[in-house]
Amino acid sequence: MSTLRILTIDDHEMTMLGYKFILERIVFEGYSIIVDTANSYELGKRMIEESVDSFKYDILFLDVQLFPPNEEQPHSGEDLGKLARRLVPETKIIFMSSFSDNFRINSILKSVDPDGYLIKNDIDPKTLEDAVKTVTLNPPYYSSKALGAIRKKLRNDIDLDEKDKKILYHLSVGTKNKDLEKHIRLSPSSIENRKRHMKTLFGTENENDLALILAAKNRGFI
Repeated sequence: MSTLRILTIDDHEMTMLGYKFILERIVFEGYSIIVDTANSYELGKRMIEESVDSFKYDILFLDVQLFPPNEEQPHSGEDLGKLARRLVPETKIIFMSSFSDNFRINSILKSVDPDGYLIKNDIDPKTLEDAVKTVTLNPPYYSSKALGAIRKKLRNDIDLDEKDKKILYHLSVGTKNKDLEKHIRLSPSSIENRKRHMKTLFGTENENDLALILAAKNRGFI
């Protein structure tokens, strides 16, 4: 029997222990499952680094946001995913996130190329079991909402670069126009030019930013 070692990293202690309880009770023919946990970026980073010269984890479950949403923090679960891809490329990576917006999901798919993505509202014992078995034997595995975001993005024929997508994202979460340059690293005039161009692409030339946001959401860019 093979040992399947899983590391789950989530800053919510009760959530993490719940995952551990479910994962260790999965019946998976030919495998016994051991689950370790970490509740911060720093601890998760150390455990991934220490595994490089020893057993190596078979699966990492990573929460995207490893800190309260009102706190500024330098690192996220996405950063841990990038680190793991570099240090232990054979380890399977599954993200677990409250974020179901297309921008965040597709950004992580591009930067980390994970073996699975679960929206937390989709997660139940059966979903966790299916995710473990699928990424072990025949990845990838996406929960229903994550798969919906991916499919919606694939249907689009509008070509936007990353700065365009960031402008749309920050507008959608309420960032004021005067503050966009802090996030996008473009001049105010360049941002306005890009917004005008996107309004033309989305057919909202004579409408306000809200119309642009709604059109972008309908096409899966946010």
